[in-house]
Amino acid sequence: MDMLTTKGKTPSAEEMELIRKFLDDTTLFLGPDPEIMQNHDLMPRSAQEDAAIAKVSDSHVVAKIRDRIQAGCDEGYEMVEQMGAAPGAKWGDVITGVYSASGDLAIASAGGVLIFSALVHHPIKFIIKNWLNDPTVGVKEGDGFIHNDSRYGNVHNTDQSMILPIFHEGELICWVASTVHEGENGAIEPGGMPSMAESPSDEGLKMSPFKVVENYQIKRDLLTFLQNSVREPKLQYEDMKVKLFACLRIKQRLEETLKSDGPDALVSTLRLTMENVRAEVKRRVSQWPDMTVRTYIIQDSTLRENCVVKINCKLTKTGDRLIFDFRGSSPEFTNRATNTIVAGLKGMLAQVFLCYVWPDLPRGQAAFAPIEVITDPHSIVNCSYDAPNSQSLMSIFTGFTAGQHAVAKFLYSCPEKFTKVHAPTFNMINTFIWGGVSQHGETLGNLCADLNGMGAGATANRDGEHALAPIFATMADIGEQELNEEEVPFLQLVSKKMTRDAIAPGKYRGGQGYTMMVATKDSEQWGFMTTAQGAKIPPLQGLFGGYACGTYPLSKVQGVDVYDVLMDEPEKFRHSIEEIMNEQPFEGARYTTHHMGMGFEISKRGDLFMISQGAGAGYGDLLERDPEGVVRDIEEGLISPDVAARLYKVVFDHTTLAIDFDATEAARAAERKARIARSTPYADFVKKWNRTTPPEHIQYFGCWGDDVGTLYMGAPDITRRGDEPRPNYMLNPKDVRIAELEARLVAAGAALDERQ
Repeated sequence: MDMLTTKGKTPSAEEMELIRKFLDDTTLFLGPDPEIMQNHDLMPRSAQEDAAIAKVSDSHVVAKIRDRIQAGCDEGYEMVEQMGAAPGAKWGDVITGVYSASGDLAIASAGGVLIFSALVHHPIKFIIKNWLNDPTVGVKEGDGFIHNDSRYGNVHNTDQSMILPIFHEGELICWVASTVHEGENGAIEPGGMPSMAESPSDEGLKMSPFKVVENYQIKRDLLTFLQNSVREPKLQYEDMKVKLFACLRIKQRLEETLKSDGPDALVSTLRLTMENVRAEVKRRVSQWPDMTVRTYIIQDSTLRENCVVKINCKLTKTGDRLIFDFRGSSPEFTNRATNTIVAGLKGMLAQVFLCYVWPDLPRGQAAFAPIEVITDPHSIVNCSYDAPNSQSLMSIFTGFTAGQHAVAKFLYSCPEKFTKVHAPTFNMINTFIWGGVSQHGETLGNLCADLNGMGAGATANRDGEHALAPIFATMADIGEQELNEEEVPFLQLVSKKMTRDAIAPGKYRGGQGYTMMVATKDSEQWGFMTTAQGAKIPPLQGLFGGYACGTYPLSKVQGVDVYDVLMDEPEKFRHSIEEIMNEQPFEGARYTTHHMGMGFEISKRGDLFMISQGAGAGYGDLLERDPEGVVRDIEEGLISPDVAARLYKVVFDHTTLAIDFDATEAARAAERKARIARSTPYADFVKKWNRTTPPEHIQYFGCWGDDVGTLYMGAPDITRRGDEPRPNYMLNPKDVRIAELEARLVAAGAALDERQ
């Protein structure tokens, strides 16, 4: 076209249409669409919606229909939870929803994973843009589309969505969808969340939205292809059917509404629900104080090597604008899986508001639509499509916590609250991912539901609840281990036992996590992996003087068959990680600790793998904690007497636990004076504390101090500008180890030569 123009010939309308058709017909690849993926706001009102609202806008009618649709979504959710084959389906890592004809999520199920509320609209908009009028695909009644690739709109590739269009008298009026954390997806490691992935090609199925259902029947050729691509073909088929029939049940409820109230009432209800929620969010934000809060969270590994990775967050409110600014966060890791696309980050931030700030609002995309998010390009919270992101949870969860920590400062100062001010909830998936050949001869790969027992953060007036819920699904369940053991060849020898001293102290302490000990029993082809952070640096922060939780490494006991010990010398077995690792009761065994990024490891019968779920953050000064609350924690086995006395400065009889209140007050007064004596004037502290660059002996990633324009990439002399992407590759840990051993050989050879 430029050539024609420069020669003095302007293309005619017919020629321009021909050029456009040529470009459309010869498109090489319909990759993820940045225009779709970067936008989390509502689509503009359509002519269909305008006409419907003009006919039906009575608030009572809208409320009635919205409640009916909500009940239908909840019914679909219950169907998936009760009939799903995947562990994720059984314990609530599910969502169902109804979307507008334009693809916006209007109403989602009350239970389940609300992070999807800001994600699953992306693939529907991709379908609308690319397949709706495509003669080779099309969208018609009876069709269904499947999708899992996070780059087209999802958390990570282990989540699969089933999407159905809903027509009335030939007109598309809305969409329904069901999404489940399926687990196994054919990735380089079993279970669907490979920490060993170094590129998207290692992450298993990468399903862009495509048609897999016609006439409400799953196409057997495509089903066979998908089954052939994963380790669990039975799981793939069963849950595709479950999601399809859940969508059909919601469709049935929508058709009942169409018959009773008509299509205009349905279309109007969906649109007005979203617009009203969006307006209410802006109204509530406008009541917050105008200010800026800065915070950050540290990741302590890439799941393959220890390092310090910064998630940087600045939250600014002005008028009715609320802006999350994550510039200064670590650059993406080009060959590590802990990155996230920005849509995943937005989904978790939406979860902050839907679960912990405004839990009264209808579940849907509109609750986060007016909130702005800024990131650096190619950062760990806004990675490129060429970077792996199967472990995006590491970044979206720490991004969530940074947001939760910052938002609490605004809520504290806001006169109208819709929930209590809440310290951060524990944010890591401390669980075992497993895979191999079961005792029934089946090849399996998935994970335990123990990750759903994250300790809750303390609130402004009470302790956090123990092992309450995951941050991504506040109504999920931890499952029944006994049922799981019928399908897998390992036992949880200790399950759901509170971990003593794994505490986050404060005026109100965080909720505790629990210990899990597993050992393979009935298979020689079985292994485990763990994919979490927080073994060296806590992944959250306390609030208003409260402390973060402790750190939680993986502990292993190998070279012993613990089942033989239980049969022959059961008195040797201990029920806590603390006792086993300190007392080492099994002679001849190897006792080791490991960070929580253990790649898939084949286990021998009786090898013991031990981890602990984490505690939520504390709230307020721990010296203000009620002494009776401290003693109650001792009685319940949550904290040891020595640790309680040292932390809380409570004086009590260690035998009877009787409190000496006068001595306690004196001890706390002395500690407050000691704090003052230990303190340093701020100007002196800054001179001693501040450094111009990160330390050389630590691999550090992200901004240093307030300079968000410079991002460090592992060493003080390796940087990039925040707005100028640059690859950030990590060495293979095996190569690092080989180099260390070679250096030792050289040094040993030199020493030998010197002696000779």
